[in-house]
Amino acid sequence: MTDLARPASTDALANAKELAYVALRIVAGVLMAFHGLQKVAGVFADPSHMPPVFSQLWIGGAVELVGGSLVALGLFTRITAFILSGQMAVAYIQFHWKLQFDHGMFLPAVNQGELAVVYAFVYLYFAFAGGGRASLDRAIRQIA
Repeated sequence: MTDLARPASTDALANAKELAYVALRIVAGVLMAFHGLQKVAGVFADPSHMPPVFSQLWIGGAVELVGGSLVALGLFTRITAFILSGQMAVAYIQFHWKLQFDHGMFLPAVNQGELAVVYAFVYLYFAFAGGGRASLDRAIRQIA
């Protein structure tokens, strides 16, 4: 399709693609960091459900807090997003699916694991796409 035949609205959407990507990266990073803050510091969490310090859930929360913050800033985006993607895959298998095949328990809609699955794939995409234009990764590359 030539530029003359392409609708103006398509150009506007194409130009906003990078902005939408950065917004997704920042929002997903902040939300992940908030999940970690709940586990590590009990912010907006039920105190009776606080994981013990240095338990698997607490360490996972620390990874979410630090990793989500780094992704939101666009710093070390690829490796951090890859780690978070793996963490969410493990979280889905271990805490949602639990390797149970009865009553459709492997289905995210049944085991309430939709968010873990979505996070796993969103962060996997970030690992391949990098930080984008508005990231500290890019700022550091431009300085060096």
